Amino acid sequence: MTQTWSFSDTSQPGGTNQTFLQPFFAYALGQGQTLTLDTESTYDWIAPQWNVQINLDYTKVFRVGTQAMSFEVGGRYYATRPDGGPQWGIRTELTLLFPTGK
Repeated sequence: MTQTWSFSDTSQPGGTNQTFLQPFFAYALGQGQTLTLDTESTYDWIAPQWNVQINLDYTKVFRVGTQAMSFEVGGRYYATRPDGGPQWGIRTELTLLFPTGK
């Protein structure tokens, strides 16, 4: 959970007063694979407006040469959104990993 406020008067245009929640459930499939179900929910206290995204993602850790990487792909459904906002989305991510230790 994160709460963000602006330094200016939050009742004025451009002010910020938002709460962000991201509960998640991740299941390790083995061999560097993970399936994750989460929600990224934001509430704008000024608007007032919810934006609730439900995500289902698959992640795989792998190597290219000696470089460890993580690739993620997933779908997103907007359960609640501002007027004119998207209903569905796709997310992809590639992360370079630099493990330390053993």
